[in-house]
Amino acid sequence: MLPVLDDAAAGRWCRAAVAALSEARSRLDELNVFPVPDGDTGTNLLLTAEAALAALDAAGEGPGESAWTVLARGAVLGARGNSGTILAQLMRGLADQLAAGPADGPAFAKALQGAADTAYGAVAEPEEGTFLTVARAGGDAAVAAAAEGRTDLADVVRAAADGARVALEATPGQLAVLRDAGVVDAGGAGLCLVLDALVTTVTGVEPARPSLGRRADRHEAGPGGHHHHHHPGDRDVPHQPPAGPGSEVQYLLADADESAVARLQTRLAALGDSLVVVGVDTPTGREWNVHVHCADVGAAIEAGIEAGRPYRISVTPLAPVPPAAPVQGTRAVVAIAPSEGLAELFAAEGVFVVTCGPGGVTEDDVLDEVLGSTAAAVVVLPNDAELAAVASRAAVRARELGREVAVLPTRSPVQGLAALAVADPSRHFGDDVVTMAEAAAATRWAEITVAEQEALTSAGRCQPGDTLGSAEGDVVVIGPDRLAVACELLDRLLSAGGELATLVVGPDAELGDAACRHLSVAHPTVEVVRYDGGAAGVPLLVGVE
Repeated sequence: MLPVLDDAAAGRWCRAAVAALSEARSRLDELNVFPVPDGDTGTNLLLTAEAALAALDAAGEGPGESAWTVLARGAVLGARGNSGTILAQLMRGLADQLAAGPADGPAFAKALQGAADTAYGAVAEPEEGTFLTVARAGGDAAVAAAAEGRTDLADVVRAAADGARVALEATPGQLAVLRDAGVVDAGGAGLCLVLDALVTTVTGVEPARPSLGRRADRHEAGPGGHHHHHHPGDRDVPHQPPAGPGSEVQYLLADADESAVARLQTRLAALGDSLVVVGVDTPTGREWNVHVHCADVGAAIEAGIEAGRPYRISVTPLAPVPPAAPVQGTRAVVAIAPSEGLAELFAAEGVFVVTCGPGGVTEDDVLDEVLGSTAAAVVVLPNDAELAAVASRAAVRARELGREVAVLPTRSPVQGLAALAVADPSRHFGDDVVTMAEAAAATRWAEITVAEQEALTSAGRCQPGDTLGSAEGDVVVIGPDRLAVACELLDRLLSAGGELATLVVGPDAELGDAACRHLSVAHPTVEVVRYDGGAAGVPLLVGVE
């Protein structure tokens, strides 16, 4: 039982919240009918909480900023969608009160109530029966508990979570769109999960709650006792509101002052609705996360340009096009590519490609390609160990939509190319997946990169500018000369044998020429296949089979 909330507890709470939102994401998405029925509230809340946790993990341990401050900044800069942006504002409000030091029960109650007030202030036209209502009820219940003498932190957080749940159950009586669809507010439901995660963090006991769903998880029994669960997208849900015209526009805004942001808010309020603007201090100055639903996307972005420097701009149609039904008996491959050149290489093989941009790749990106292929059975090639989890989460969602999806554990694009080389659509899908996986696993891979900073590697200490030769992800050669390192790396890789070497060459064509010459002299029996168009950060990528 924790007596106070300190930085360590803040981190544990965020981690527990991420786990709870991850588990409930699909259910929250199904509840989502307000402000538009776009089915992404659970996803947006999860992505926002994950951004907060990623910022804390990146900050590491030791002296420095408060964990509350780091979490709030990560949430604001990574907030997604309407509910995610409001969650970020709530976290920022908590950080304003709690960053000074450990908080006992009354201090947390005051902070939660204040955070709910600031969240109301961030929304241009707040509505009751929403996330905001549930947040305010939680804060008020916490303050009331402390005023009644129940000042232990455990009592206060339980009161907050219980008060939020009561308010959640009342939301259909406050918003007609919720009442007509027979659901509680999705954002408020997500906040209840976050507060329950806090109770678990403080007390060590998870609150006993009915599962989320329609009001009291209501469903009807059909013939023979079978239950038919109705989701907001089902055709028999009455009065389902149409998604209004326009798009969700969201961007981060830097290099702006408070007066410019105030003018921006006024202009965006005239252009659309669901306007939320949240500011946070960063090491380079104050930045804002701007979110609005509007028909004139260009005007919303121009308004940001006039106010400051908008970046990480995203535009999402408010009336999402339902995914095409899979064509039975068809098959496709989706590959993640780290560069445009490799993307073209995979596309030439008839593969659906997700290209890594400056912001990386999200599971939504992968899911879009899987669904866009319209194939009933899909193989996904992540081609990077760090993207395997992203691909796997997208696969889970695709399976829920009726696709058969297999994610191969390819750790490099050359392993993906090896898997493609043996793919055979005439085989049974399961057999083809096994064959492709075996080919990928049998391909040893290596790459040449350039050190950006001093570091201790498995091959010794490197300095900025050194050429690094890595095999299977471990640095095995370090040197100042790129060609010498490449030749030694190739020799090491082929010392265990090999019949085919695949080279993917980056912008330095001369390095590719020299590597091919070395192989023809030192390993004349090895067949060499060369592709150009590799990523700029990886001058040479090698696969050996």
